[in-house]
Amino acid sequence: MNLKRSQFWLPALFLLALLALWQFLAARVVVSFWVLPSPLDVLKVFIEYPNLIWNHLKPTLWESFAGLALATVIGVITALLMHGSKLFKQIFYPYLIVSQTVPIIAVAPLIILWFGYGISAKIFVVVLVCFFPIALGLFDGLRQVSIEQVRLLQSMGASQWKIYRLLRIPAALPNFFTGLKLGATYSVMGAVFGEWLGGNAGLGIYLTRATKSFRTAHVFAAIITIVLLSLLLFGVVYLLDRLILAWQYKKMDEYEDM
Repeated sequence: MNLKRSQFWLPALFLLALLALWQFLAARVVVSFWVLPSPLDVLKVFIEYPNLIWNHLKPTLWESFAGLALATVIGVITALLMHGSKLFKQIFYPYLIVSQTVPIIAVAPLIILWFGYGISAKIFVVVLVCFFPIALGLFDGLRQVSIEQVRLLQSMGASQWKIYRLLRIPAALPNFFTGLKLGATYSVMGAVFGEWLGGNAGLGIYLTRATKSFRTAHVFAAIITIVLLSLLLFGVVYLLDRLILAWQYKKMDEYEDM
């Protein structure tokens, strides 16, 4: 139990120490305010401009959520098809890997030509970023199922659908949620990058405008908001993971307490 408490308090104390050092350096004018504003200056941005931040937060939140949801659907379907069909795997698995070797910045002109500067371009970027870890996580989870267990169900007359429903999918859920957690953290990054391609609102737009106008406190406020939004989506997926796989985490907690 003490170990679990230390896992919370040690990072929190380290963060407080960093903030104290940051405030000390900024107060003593060791670093110019336009290079490194104080934590209090960043806090003032949230207090004085809540509507500005919220107006830019809303489109990024929607783009991240919609893109993550669409990437999850496509990733699950792709993983099931690759596992169920060797031909499909042989055809599409190499392209799944290649899709992660092409920098998004290289295809940015194509994204603009295909989708313009609207929200669809941002969602497409999020799907492109989140699709790979979700599909690969579920696919690897499906492959790790013991062949002995599969043969046992087959000997009982279970169909392929029942084998997937009763064995393969439940066994692959831990890997799936691992990929989904990665996708949740990548989703905000993908949305922000998509907003850098152009648009009227979003945390990426806010970050770009603040950088060009040398409002460094606003830059830090935008970065903090992006981090908090990423943690929020990660937390939602984590709670779903704990809820659906409660039996597994219960066993893990019992093992750690021994």
